[in-house]
Amino acid sequence: MLVLTRKVGEGINIGDDIIINVVEVSKGAVRIGIQAPNDIRIYRNEIYQRIQEQNIQAAQGAAEEALARAAIFLREKALKENKQDED
Repeated sequence: MLVLTRKVGEGINIGDDIIINVVEVSKGAVRIGIQAPNDIRIYRNEIYQRIQEQNIQAAQGAAEEALARAAIFLREKALKENKQDED
């Protein structure tokens, strides 16, 4: 982790496209401004973590649903094959 000291009005550049400026420092909080291209998503850390958790839950739900559909498909296929063998 890179740790820098900046004063109000100072900033840092990340690559060519992202600039982070210190806007205000007061009562243990720092306000920052971020300039970045529109295609770069910027989230507060706690929001980003919630999004990641929801994506994992959604993927698990989709995987469980796909597995259930596959089980139904295979069961129906086996039943058809058994019926054909009986005929």
